Amino acid sequence: MTFLQSSAIKIDPEELARVNDSIRAVTYGALEQLRSNPQGFMHDLVQTAIEFGLKLLAAILIYSFGAWVIRRIRKGLTKLFAKRKTEGTLASFITSFVSITLTVILIIIAISTLGINTTSIAALLAAGGMAIGMALSGTISNFAGGIMLLAFKPFKAGDFISAQGYSGRVKDVTIVNTKILTVDNRMVILPNGALFNGNIDNYSAMQLRRIDMTVNLAYGTDADRCIKAITGLLKAEERILDSKTPGVADPLVVLSSLNDSDITFTIRAWVNTADYWDVRFLLNKTLYTRLPQMGFRFDYPHMDITVRN
Repeated sequence: MTFLQSSAIKIDPEELARVNDSIRAVTYGALEQLRSNPQGFMHDLVQTAIEFGLKLLAAILIYSFGAWVIRRIRKGLTKLFAKRKTEGTLASFITSFVSITLTVILIIIAISTLGINTTSIAALLAAGGMAIGMALSGTISNFAGGIMLLAFKPFKAGDFISAQGYSGRVKDVTIVNTKILTVDNRMVILPNGALFNGNIDNYSAMQLRRIDMTVNLAYGTDADRCIKAITGLLKAEERILDSKTPGVADPLVVLSSLNDSDITFTIRAWVNTADYWDVRFLLNKTLYTRLPQMGFRFDYPHMDITVRN
């Protein structure tokens, strides 16, 4: 009760008295005119009513015509987005935003037709918009990020991406956030503002992907024989592509570096993106099991110490 009393609107008694005096003066003036010149009073009253009626009719006509135009614009945007196969979420947001904005402008125009000053209304809308914008600055940033993601499409539902420290398959892209399903079956929701402004690694964007691997073998390994053996293992895997595929090179095996304790062979092979992980894991197993059978020895970092008496 104390809070209600403290938050009640305080009215200045002098101001209230001035308002009452003004109303009383207008009322007395109208009654005096009606008593002294009833014919003139009725004429002015009818004239005022006709003028207001005409303004009201004009406002109704303007609003009706404007509403019809807005409906046509909305239908036109819907057809345009459908023709261009625009993302449904983005198309719905833009259509609603344009419709609401035009409706507000139409209402202000209709009110101004009645002779009402709309400057204060426009100022109130601007102040309200600024207050809402400041209160929802983070949400607005996510809205903007969502619009940019849906417009430029750096990824789509079903793509495997890595962003904001998470990797997973995109399940859904909305106007404010993006949901990805990680490989360990966790649903991660990323805000679009941070997502669009950060780095996005889309593993599914390209149809082909290259496997880069290294194999460390002991010194004394016959390099040419090893390269030939690894190349044969690569060609035996049907999912590894060769130069018969447009834009793809044959599998490559090279002696890439001489290290302190071993030598490194680098492997490069092209596969379809969908086969990347299966082929990579299979190659690890194949190289680990087959190379020792062919007489090649894996090595590890070590130090040889010679002790002299």
